[in-house]
Amino acid sequence: MSTDASHEVRPAVESAAGRAPRAANDAGQQPGPRDGLRRKGLSERNRPLWMLIPGGVLMIIIIVVPLLLGIYMSILNLDQYTLRKWVSAPIIGAENFVEAVTNSPLLHAVWLSVSYSLLAMVVTLPLGIAAAVATQNAFKGRALIRSVFLIPYVLPSFVVATVWRTMLQPGGIVDEAQATVGIHVGLWLNGPQTFWTLVLVQIWASWPFIYLLALSGLQSVDHEVHEASALDGALWWNKLRYVIFPYLKGPLALAFLIGMLHHINNFTLPFVLFGVPAPSDVEVLPILTYVTSFQSFRFGLSAAMAFISLVLIAIPLFVYLRAVKLDDADTPGAKK
Repeated sequence: MSTDASHEVRPAVESAAGRAPRAANDAGQQPGPRDGLRRKGLSERNRPLWMLIPGGVLMIIIIVVPLLLGIYMSILNLDQYTLRKWVSAPIIGAENFVEAVTNSPLLHAVWLSVSYSLLAMVVTLPLGIAAAVATQNAFKGRALIRSVFLIPYVLPSFVVATVWRTMLQPGGIVDEAQATVGIHVGLWLNGPQTFWTLVLVQIWASWPFIYLLALSGLQSVDHEVHEASALDGALWWNKLRYVIFPYLKGPLALAFLIGMLHHINNFTLPFVLFGVPAPSDVEVLPILTYVTSFQSFRFGLSAAMAFISLVLIAIPLFVYLRAVKLDDADTPGAKK
C-alpha cells in the first residue's frame, strides 16, 4: 500500500473513533466513569448545604431570635410598669448602656468576674498538668485514680455549690476542722472572705477539665520522642519543658479560653453558694444581671448588661480564633 493510501485511512479511523462515543450515548448507554465522577463530585459538594438546614433553623430559633430580642429590649425603657405591653414600651436608645457603664456596679462586676476567673485558671493549670503527668504512665490502680480525679467534673454545679455551702456554713465541718488546729478564719459565706471562697470552690470544681485536656495532649506525644530524650540523658524538668510542654500548648490554650469563658458566665455556682442578694465581693456579672432583672425589675437595663457581657466574652474568643487561623495559614499546604 502506498503512503498516500495510509494517509487516507488514518482520518477515516479517527473520525469513526470520534463518532463511536456519541453514537453510544445516543443509543442510551451509560456514561463513562469520568462523567459519573464529575456528577458525584457536584452532588457531594452541594449535599452538606442541605444537611445544615435543620441545624441552621434550630440555631436561628434558639440563638439568633433571643439575641435580637435582647438587643431590642436593651433600647427600651422596660420595667415592671411597661412589661405588660413591652412591645409598645418607650424607646430610649443607648440610655440603658450609658447607665449600665456610669451609674451601676457593672464595671465592678466585670472586674470581679475576670479576676476570679483568672485566679482560678492560674491555679488549675498546674494542678491539671501535674495530675495528667502523674497518671499518664501505667501503674496499678491508675483507672481508679483517674475516676476519682473526674468526680468534681461530673458533678452538677448546683450539687457542688450545695455541698460546699453546707461545709462552709458557720459551725460546719470546715469550722470544726479549723477549731481542732486552733485556726479561726471567720465567715466563709459572708464578709471579706467570700471572694476567696468563690475562687477556692471554682478551683476544686474546674481543675479536672484542665486535667482531661492535658491528658489528651500527653497521649499525642510520640513514643519515639520519649525514647530519644531518655537516650540523650535529659532530666525530668528538661523533658517536661522541651519535649512534653510543646505538645500541650494547643490543648492548654483551648482549655484556658474555655475555662475563662465558663467561669465568667458561671451563674449556678455563686447563686447557690451565696444566695441572692449576694455579698458585694462576689456579685459577679451573671448575678448582677439576674438581680437587676428579677429583683429591681429593670429589664431593659439588664438586657444592656447582658449585651455588654456578650461583647466582652466575644473579644477573647475572636482573638483565639484569629490566632488559630494564623497558625493554620503558616502550616505547609494550607490555604492563605
